Amino acid sequence: MKAVGIIPARYASTRFEGKPLADLCGKPVIRWVYESASRARLLERVVVATDDERIRECVRQFGGDVVMTGSHHRSGTDRIIEASKRVRAEIVVNIQGDEPFIQGQVIDAVVRPLVKERKVCVTTAAAQAAPGEIDDPNCVKVVVDRKGNALYFSRAAIPFVRDPQDREAARYLKHIGIYGYRRTFLSRYGRLPHSMLEETEKLEQLRILEAGYDIRVVVTQYSSVGIDTRADLERARSLAQKDRG
Repeated sequence: MKAVGIIPARYASTRFEGKPLADLCGKPVIRWVYESASRARLLERVVVATDDERIRECVRQFGGDVVMTGSHHRSGTDRIIEASKRVRAEIVVNIQGDEPFIQGQVIDAVVRPLVKERKVCVTTAAAQAAPGEIDDPNCVKVVVDRKGNALYFSRAAIPFVRDPQDREAARYLKHIGIYGYRRTFLSRYGRLPHSMLEETEKLEQLRILEAGYDIRVVVTQYSSVGIDTRADLERARSLAQKDRG
């Protein structure tokens, strides 16, 4: 069963314009993401999807695979849906373009349920939240059922612990923004109307849950390092230099 990883990348980010091309210890961020994703054993191909000629040229210069998409998309998922029509694959993995240290084994973990279980249409990943992340609205939390399917995603601290003394025993999972889709589901997803919960929390994965579909959550040990701001880039530089040392 062929699986392809697609990395959506846009230049015109309101919080950090030109982020994919920002220098991270001698290489642009998009190259870090591409090379990290290429280490996944279950991906047969990795592709960058962009609407910007500067990003396309950068990817071509380091020998990467890139496809051009429209500039009208509201989200990275919408860009993935367009790009997936140009690649032959039964499984499509949406790999965030601002995760330079994404691990191949995390990508493989997201792909594996789609390969093994025919009824699984969407997968994603989560990890144990650090104490400082539990109440941070920028850190999305997820609760799952006994089968490992998502019950809900929220920027709030879920589950809510009524009695403060029980909080240390509670399990808080932070969502990692990587998704695996069965190709047949992607076409359906593109036709789903934006939902009330999605618009309220500003979390597009809630569109899937509100429409009645399951999202399988794979719990990993990976602690994501996303780059949303220039301060995040400096933190990533420190981590990269530390690993090299």
